[in-house]
Amino acid sequence: MISSTIRARLSLALGAIAVFLIAGLGAQVPKLRGPSPGRGTLYIGVFPNHFKVIDEATGTQIGKVPFESGIPRRTALSRDRTRFYTVEAGMEKVEIIDIAARKTLDKFTLSEGNRKVRIKTLEPDPLHRFVMLVVRPVRKEIDRFVIEPSSLIQYDLATHTIAHTIPWPNGDERENANLQFSPDGKFMYLFSEQDVLIFETTNFTQIDKWELSKPVEEGFGAFEFGQSDATNDEPGFYTSMFQVQDPVQHRRMMGIGRVNLAAKSVDFHMLGPATQVGFTMAPGRKMGYGLMNEIGHYEFWAFDLENHRVARRTEFAGRPRMSLKTSSNGQVLYVYNAGNTIDLYDASSYQYMRTITLDGDATSDLFVVPPKS
Repeated sequence: MISSTIRARLSLALGAIAVFLIAGLGAQVPKLRGPSPGRGTLYIGVFPNHFKVIDEATGTQIGKVPFESGIPRRTALSRDRTRFYTVEAGMEKVEIIDIAARKTLDKFTLSEGNRKVRIKTLEPDPLHRFVMLVVRPVRKEIDRFVIEPSSLIQYDLATHTIAHTIPWPNGDERENANLQFSPDGKFMYLFSEQDVLIFETTNFTQIDKWELSKPVEEGFGAFEFGQSDATNDEPGFYTSMFQVQDPVQHRRMMGIGRVNLAAKSVDFHMLGPATQVGFTMAPGRKMGYGLMNEIGHYEFWAFDLENHRVARRTEFAGRPRMSLKTSSNGQVLYVYNAGNTIDLYDASSYQYMRTITLDGDATSDLFVVPPKS
C-alpha cells in the first residue's frame, strides 16, 4: 500500500514532468490575471550603459537605447516626449537622445582641465533651444581642492556656450533648483522656498513674482512644495503635495494643490496631518498614488483628485528605496528602484501581478510613454 507521503511526492513529480513536456511542445504558459497596463512603452536606465526599452502590454524587453557617456543617471524627458536629457553618473556630461531613433543627438560637458563642473539640476527648454543647469565647479590645485559657488545657468545647445547666468534669489546660493517652463517656452518659473519667480527666456530677466509665502488661509503658514510628477500633468500646471502649518495646534498638515502658473492661482485641499508620502498622478488627472516608505512598514496611498480626499491606504510587502509610477492607462502601478526589478500591482486592488526583471540594476527614473493617438 502506498503511503500518503509517497503519493504526494509522486503527484509533484508527475506534475513537474507534465510541465516539462508541455514546455517542450512549445505550449504557452497562461498569463497572470490582472488588468492590462496599456499599450505604451517603458524606458529605464540600466547599468552599465543603456536605457532598456519595454513593451508595456506584454512586459517584454524589446530593445535598448545606447548611452555613450557612461552610466545614465539623472534624466529629464522633454515635454513633447521625443528626447531624453541625461546626466551620467559622474555628473559632468550631458547626453541628448532621440527616443524614437534610439540614438544620441548631442553631448556636452562644462569640465575642462583641472576644473570639474558637476551638474546638480537639469531642465530642458520645451522647444529644445537650451537647457537650464545648476552647476557646482570644483578646481584642483597642487595642494588642495577649491570649491566654487554654485550657479544657475542657461546653456545654449546651438552654440554650446553659456548664454546667461541667473543670480540666485536674494543672493541665497543653493545646490538644486525647482524649475518649470510655460508650454510656449516664453517664461521660466523658479520655485523658491517662499515665492515663485517668473523670468522671460530671452534675456532671463525677472518680470514678476508670485508670493506663495502669503498664507493660503488666515493663520496658516506658507506652502512647502513636495514631490511632483509632471508626466501626466497639464502643461502650465504644477500639481504637488504641499505642507502648511495648522494655525491652532501648530501641526504640520498636508494637502494636494494644483497650481495654475499662468493665472498665478492655486486650488488647495487639505488631506490631514503631514506624512512622508510621495505623489504621482495617473493619466486623466482624476487619481493620484503615493508610497509611504518606512523601514519595515510600507503602504500604497490612493488620492481621489476629483473629490479631494485620501481614497484608501493599504499596507503591502514593500522594500526600502521604492519609487512609483502609473501605467499609461492608469490601471497598473509600477514599483521600482534599488535593484533590477519592476513590480506590477493592480491599481484598484493593490494585488501583486508580476515582476519584470532587468539585466542590470536600474540607474534612472522609469518613464512611461503612452502610445501615439
